[in-house]
Amino acid sequence: MSDQSADDDVRRVQPPPTIARTGAVAAARLDLDPDRVIPRRQVVAWALWDWATQPFNTVILTFIFTALYLTTEAFLPADLVALGEDDPAYIAGLDDLAAGLGLAITIAGLLIALVAPVLGQRSDAAGRRKVWLAVSTALLVVSTAMLVLVEADPGFFWLGVSLIAAGSVFSEIAGVNYNAMLVQVSTPRTVGRVSGLGWGFGYLGGIIALVLVVVAYAADWFGLPEEGGLPFRLVALGCAVWTVLFSIPLFRSVPEAGIPPGRERVGFFRSYALLAREIARIFRESRQTFWFLLSSAVYRDGLAGVFTFGAVLASISFGFGFLEVVAFGIGANLIAGVSTIIAGRFDDRFGARAVILVALGGLVVSGLAVFALAGQGKTVFWIFGLALTAFVGPVQAASRSLLARVTPAGREGEIFGLYATTGRAASFLAPALWTGFITAFGATIYGVLGIVVILAIGLVLMLFVRPGEHAQLGERTDARTNA
Repeated sequence: MSDQSADDDVRRVQPPPTIARTGAVAAARLDLDPDRVIPRRQVVAWALWDWATQPFNTVILTFIFTALYLTTEAFLPADLVALGEDDPAYIAGLDDLAAGLGLAITIAGLLIALVAPVLGQRSDAAGRRKVWLAVSTALLVVSTAMLVLVEADPGFFWLGVSLIAAGSVFSEIAGVNYNAMLVQVSTPRTVGRVSGLGWGFGYLGGIIALVLVVVAYAADWFGLPEEGGLPFRLVALGCAVWTVLFSIPLFRSVPEAGIPPGRERVGFFRSYALLAREIARIFRESRQTFWFLLSSAVYRDGLAGVFTFGAVLASISFGFGFLEVVAFGIGANLIAGVSTIIAGRFDDRFGARAVILVALGGLVVSGLAVFALAGQGKTVFWIFGLALTAFVGPVQAASRSLLARVTPAGREGEIFGLYATTGRAASFLAPALWTGFITAFGATIYGVLGIVVILAIGLVLMLFVRPGEHAQLGERTDARTNA
């Protein structure tokens, strides 16, 4: 193979003797053409996009820019800063910054819920996934790069949170089309590995990006002046450049999907009517599927809240410094990745529903422990904060497996599409309750209770999901042992 060109570096993947009829395979319609030839460079190029965009989530949204810059005293009025860190007014000012960030993310979640499902539907129907992925990725890059304008001054706070909120919207819209492109770079035998490769690249990219920031910090920002928050602003600019560089392979190597046969193209508002009609039909014909879509939409938003606000909580409520927050971020990504792998074994042995219920229970208990024991200091957050991230992975891994078990045969594509849609429809709940609890009780630590409430509601709704009750699915009643 070494003497062949890159374009010839392909392998014909033969279908296995028996292919597991999982929802993931059928959803992507991979079973229609199991003998496709997939160039390896296309697979790697696709997975690199996850690597390319991860610094926005890890460095900007979670651990560095928001937690260590935008919600710190750099954006408090000088008179509050002069009072000192122990003054109630100073602490209240930081709480207001955390609530302001939550408000911006709430608005972003509402926009995502309104437009992402329809834009994804329309890009599929038009056969222009890569075009819309390019547009939304470019807008994400612009939003990230413009953070270089956010100087360390209270007058720039709302510009900062607005740009981060906009980046969240563009990131989610891009993710709709990126995930849909999985069908173009995988076969029935490789879909799990290819999807996992993207996840793995994402985790690894986030860790490396954090390490690079630590190196820059340890080197005193390579002599850069720190006035006006210049190092943090340049970190944001660096994240934008990273996204551009590592996104290029996808757009060069992965072809456009093309217009799918028989796909109805409807107007923008008509798309919402179709969505509502499909959800109503599932409620009538596939009650177990409906309950799972509802419960997962709620608890998945709680999972997002854990990562979105975890570092802000560590910084403001537990006094984590720069290196402590970064170390926590690296540990959280590693633990989440390892727990996701381990969860697969428990899923096979005990069932996906049991894994989800236990993990959600662990999340609720860990979140309550963070709140109740906050007065005991940083050790509490190191223990129970990392426990929160450890339970996130199993819930994510088992959710897709369970959906395959409560999906009526022959309707996997429709249901997995709705799974993505309903998840985004609830993306404003956790930030809304985070903001509401902080505003109501006047302290950032109360924000964790808002996230716990969302997780607890998802846990209760999950109790209504009973995958073994096949008669309620309205389709087949035979056990799907290969699912």
